[in-house]
Amino acid sequence: MNEPRCTSDPSGDKLQDWIQEMAVYVKSIDPKHLVEIGLEGFYGPSTPQRFQFNPNTYAQLVGTDFVRNHQVLGVDFASVHIYADSWISQAISDNHLPFIKSWMEAHIEDAEKYLEMPVIFAEFGVSAKDPGFNSSFRNTLINTVYKTILNSTKKGGSGAGSLLWQLFPDGTDYMDDGYAIVLSKSPSTSSIISLQSTRLALFNSMCSWRCHWSCNKKHVMEKILYYDEL
Repeated sequence: MNEPRCTSDPSGDKLQDWIQEMAVYVKSIDPKHLVEIGLEGFYGPSTPQRFQFNPNTYAQLVGTDFVRNHQVLGVDFASVHIYADSWISQAISDNHLPFIKSWMEAHIEDAEKYLEMPVIFAEFGVSAKDPGFNSSFRNTLINTVYKTILNSTKKGGSGAGSLLWQLFPDGTDYMDDGYAIVLSKSPSTSSIISLQSTRLALFNSMCSWRCHWSCNKKHVMEKILYYDEL
C-alpha cells in the first residue's frame, strides 16, 4: 500500500490488523517476492519515546506505527518517506536538513535494533513549488540523504537505499507535481545521483552484505565510500 493511514483509530490497532491479514495473505499467494507496507515512517503508540523524531504531533495520531507495523509476519523490509516540506514547513528552510538526518538515523537504528531488517527510504524530495526553492538547496537535501545512507553502508547497517521522488525523462515533465527532476535539465543533480550510484555499486561488487566490515577490504572501501560534498 502507499502511505497507509487510519485516522479514525489513532491506537493503530485497526491498521495493524489489516497489515497482519494482508501480509500473510500476499505471502500465501506469492512467497517468493518481498513484501513491504509503504509506510511514511511515523512513530506510533508502541514507541512513545520516539515521538521526538516525528515531524509534528499530528504524525503520532494517524494510526500508523513504524516499529509495530514492521514486526508483522510476512513483512520483509521497512519503508520510510521523507517530505520535510510537507510535514514541517512548506517554505524552504535549513531546519529541514537536521530533521532529515535525525529522521533517517532513528529509523536505521530501529531497523537494526528492533526489526532486524533493511530499511528503504522509498520516497524523498523537495518541491520546486515551495516558497524559496532553489536547485542548490535540493542538491544539499539529496546529499544529506545520500551521505546518511553511505554512513550506514560503511558499517554494514540497515540503511539499504533511497529512491528520489521523482525522476522524469525528457518530454514527460508536463506531469510534474513539483518534485520532478529531469536529469538533462539538472546536470548538477544528475552528477550527485550518478556518484551515489557508482559508490554503492563499487561497494556491492567488492564486499558481501554479511561481512560487516570484518574483512580485509575495510580500508579500501572506506576510501571509496568517503563522502565529499559536491
